[in-house]
Amino acid sequence: MTPVVRILLFANIAVFILQYLNPYLVPYFWFVPRYFFFRPWTILTYMFLHAPGFSHIFFNMLALFFFGPAVESRLGARRFTTLYFISGITGAILSMIFAPNSPIIGASAGVFGVSLAFAYYWPDSVILLWGILPVKARVLVVFTTAFSIFSGLSGAAPTIAHFAHLGGYAGAFVYLKLIERGRAAFRRRAVAAPAEVTDRLRGWNSIDLATVHEANRPEVARLVEKIRQQGVGSLSGQERMFLSSFIKQ
Repeated sequence: MTPVVRILLFANIAVFILQYLNPYLVPYFWFVPRYFFFRPWTILTYMFLHAPGFSHIFFNMLALFFFGPAVESRLGARRFTTLYFISGITGAILSMIFAPNSPIIGASAGVFGVSLAFAYYWPDSVILLWGILPVKARVLVVFTTAFSIFSGLSGAAPTIAHFAHLGGYAGAFVYLKLIERGRAAFRRRAVAAPAEVTDRLRGWNSIDLATVHEANRPEVARLVEKIRQQGVGSLSGQERMFLSSFIKQ
């Protein structure tokens, strides 16, 4: 398990235990859109609260456990953390617009953002729903998006924060596109200043494949072997950007 995912899992579980011990504190930390300007901290704190019972936190943490490590390994700890909290904040903002009177709690928006990032990078990965039904990651995102739009606008399942889920997807998508723009700028610099880029990749032989998440390991191994056989100059700009995130600085 990757470091940020581990911290988020422990934090959510710890807060859930505190909720059980003192449920009267929950209204001070859940997010009520129309009261945001009186309790601005709730746009973050709501992400660590969950509904009574076990299913809400269980499914959120299960998704974070399965999707989070691959995404964190791909993006790095800083970008993964940013992705998670941007998704949670945009989930709250969308709820503020479309459901201003409904309190929301839960890590769902952040977890939905992580799930979208997983589908973004590995769209054809097969996910077993309920451990039985095989569904490609991209199909799952399309289905849950359509379901959330329909349910949010129709008022179906009113206890579920559908607009928070949609906001999580939206925030994650925009952030991933911003990352891509940064990578495109890096690729342009790679063409203009190959010596500088080569210096940044000089530490490729410090990569320990055992520490790379299994979802990224085959591609990292392929690029490392490509460097061994053909040199750093054989990598494309996109390959250089991807590999640089796994090099110890």
